[in-house]
Order: sequence, then structure tokens, then C-alpha cells
Amino acid sequence: MNKVFYSFHFDNDVMRVQLIRQMGVVEGNEPVLKNVWEEVKGRGDAAVEKWIDDNMKYRSCVIVLIGEKTSGQRWVKYEIKKAWEDKKGLFGIYIHNLRDARRSKIPPCFGKCSQGQNPFEQFTFSYGSKLSDVIKCYDPNPDDAYNDIANNIEKWVENAIEMRK
Repeated sequence: MNKVFYSFHFDNDVMRVQLIRQMGVVEGNEPVLKNVWEEVKGRGDAAVEKWIDDNMKYRSCVIVLIGEKTSGQRWVKYEIKKAWEDKKGLFGIYIHNLRDARRSKIPPCFGKCSQGQNPFEQFTFSYGSKLSDVIKCYDPNPDDAYNDIANNIEKWVENAIEMRK
């Protein structure tokens, strides 16, 4: 089983990410409690980079779980750049149609959120092409996003790893 690293906006999307981790289809990095993440961030940028580097080290693929505000997150950008430079498999999954139990009673979307921007658009190669031209982002079926992800994530991981070989 391939080991993956999940990159995402912690505050906004941790509940949706937990749904994906609990699928048990791919072996992902262990969940980080909010207080642990805040403690790492509190030690400064070098500590955050070291934490990311250490947790990404033995992973074969990085999955960017794209919520409403993911593309603007500094550490998500760092993780994307590092994954690309380290030649790891890399791809994105839009998670806006997974329900967040904390927001399940809030209209108009009842636990869902708006689709975020493609975070790979922010990276441009020296010859002018964008990383988004190379890296795939999957947009699961809005009527059954959970099962669409569960049924396909293993194949998406394998495709991303193969593409980087």
C-alpha cells in the first residue's frame, strides 16, 4: 500500500479530511490535533518546515485536499513545492461536496462549501507552462462525493506516482 501525505487547510477542512482518512483505502499520515499543529507553528517557520519535511519523508504521494480556501494557504504551497521538487506523486481532490458535520445545519449548503481554486495554478515553470497543466485535480461526483473518492483514490494515487517516474 502506498503511503500518502495529505495537504489541506486545517481550520476549514479538518472534518472533511477525517472522512477521507477514515475510508482506510490508502495509508495516510496520522491526524494532527489542532493544539499540536498550533504548537509547531508557534515555534516558527523553521519548525513548521522541519515538521512537514519529516512527515513527508517516507511518503510516495502528496494529495492536496482542496477546500474553499486551500489554495491561499502558505504551508499548502510549501507542501506542493516540496512534493514536486522531491518527485513525489502529486494530485488534488476537490472536497467541497463532502459534508462537514460542524456545519451541517448551516444554509444554504448544509455542510458543504464553495469549490476552491486550483492551487497548482499558482506555480509556473520557467518556460511559461503552469503546474496545473501537468497535475490532475479530481472533482468527485457532487451527489456522492464520498463514494466517488473511496472508489477511486487508490487508482489516483497510483496514477500520480507513475506519472512522476
